Amino acid sequence: MDAPAQSLAIPVQRPFQLLSPQRVGFMLTIATTIAVLVAGYLWSQTPDYRVLYGNLSDRDGGAVIAALQQMNIPYRFVEGGALSVPAGQVHEVRLRLAGQGLPKGGLTGFELMENQKFGTSQFAEQLNYQRGLEGELARSIQTLSAVQSARVHLALSKQSGFMREQSKPSASVMLGLYPGRVLDATQVSAVVHLVSNSVPDLQIKNVSIVDQNGNLLSAERSENASRQTLDATQIKYRHDLEQGYISRIEAILTPLTGQQNVRAQVTADLDFTQSEHAEEIYKPNQTADAAVRSKQTSESNVGTTAAGGVPGALSNQPPAQPTAPITAPGAMSSVAGNSAATGNVRKDATINYEVDKTIRHTRQELGRVKRLAVAVVVNHRSRTDSAGKVTQVPLSDADIAKLTNLVKEVMGYSKERGDTVSVINSAFNMREREKIPEIPLWKQPDTVDIAKTVGKNLLIAAVLLFVVFRVLRPLLKTYSAAALAPPALAQELPSGQTQLPQPNSYEQHVDQAKQIARADPKAVANVVKDWVAGNGK
Repeated sequence: MDAPAQSLAIPVQRPFQLLSPQRVGFMLTIATTIAVLVAGYLWSQTPDYRVLYGNLSDRDGGAVIAALQQMNIPYRFVEGGALSVPAGQVHEVRLRLAGQGLPKGGLTGFELMENQKFGTSQFAEQLNYQRGLEGELARSIQTLSAVQSARVHLALSKQSGFMREQSKPSASVMLGLYPGRVLDATQVSAVVHLVSNSVPDLQIKNVSIVDQNGNLLSAERSENASRQTLDATQIKYRHDLEQGYISRIEAILTPLTGQQNVRAQVTADLDFTQSEHAEEIYKPNQTADAAVRSKQTSESNVGTTAAGGVPGALSNQPPAQPTAPITAPGAMSSVAGNSAATGNVRKDATINYEVDKTIRHTRQELGRVKRLAVAVVVNHRSRTDSAGKVTQVPLSDADIAKLTNLVKEVMGYSKERGDTVSVINSAFNMREREKIPEIPLWKQPDTVDIAKTVGKNLLIAAVLLFVVFRVLRPLLKTYSAAALAPPALAQELPSGQTQLPQPNSYEQHVDQAKQIARADPKAVANVVKDWVAGNGK
């Protein structure tokens, strides 16, 4: 009896069939490589974050984050509540946020008046106005570079028409300065005037300024004002004037003495007294051709006749004293000689001349130079002999006299003013300049930054090369060798069927059939019988 026919079972691989371990390892390797590449790229593109603002209030933090989102600028929070942005955009972001008035520093200004509720009492309105004014003043004071924080307290009195004497308002300012920063007298005065001019009827003397150390800054200003010392502007003017004289003296002496061989100091005594003088000067007429303002002439003639008429006391008068007729030059009329009548002639002339008058207004110059004191020190002259040895030789008296004359000409020397000039020659005790060692190229900040960037890229490249050559390439070789290996012999299935390796080409089909025929001729013969009998169609 013939043996049961055996058929060769060549199963077709389904899409859901599990992959071989080699293929699974290959896919995992590819996925790992892609993940490493993506992680390296993201790591290389991650910016360096720097602190933008620290210790922001909740209100300011929300406003700043909203502005950063609108500007499409990445940000992150760090420990301590600080807000960080990419290092290359810190200064730009600060300027753009400052243009929007951010951060406001937690101060509330006149925006309190924008949300007034209906039915608010007059006291609440006045309180909100005072709070808003204090906040606005504090914001303005914080714009000073040395001021970190500021608080303003106003004491405003309620105005009433029933009181004759009203109490004056006062103000107190609390300043928090940055470490190592101070306010000079000019800046303190500026803050006082800012507060005083912002509140009606607030006098300067009623403004107090205190720093974070409890120092009363406004007291120094009042003491300086009481002593009537020079203010900052006058001190700066005197310093600039002295420096100008020093620069001109050193500039004209340096070509003669050489660089770093002359030192000059100038002390200027200035008069900042401001005064005006007015005077009127009258001079007598000393010339004959003086201008005539007015002229008045009057003439009168009183005549007498011989005695006559009724005899009596009135007619018995002694004869008049004989007089000669007087004819004044330029008179308008004259008395004719008349033997029968005599008389007296009177002539008055009044002439008014213009009087010389000089009106002089003199205003004294502010900051007038009263006296100059100049001191100049000149180093010894260097002389090199034939052997190359350098020696210091003092200047002669003639050279010193020449230098003194140059200094006098430059400074505008005035003997009447009491100026003094002193030029001496002495050897300078100059220390040799300390040679600062140059920073090696590998320690310079730019080189360190470049090295960090290059090192990061080299590390990424090294990881990629390791994955490609040490992991991915061996797996590819193993998978290629397995794919190109000759098919193995058929394996017996539990049901008795023989499972053959999946052929990939026609030649492989033929080779596989030959191997099966050599290994199991009976099975092949049964298959051929089935084909002949028509069961293999």
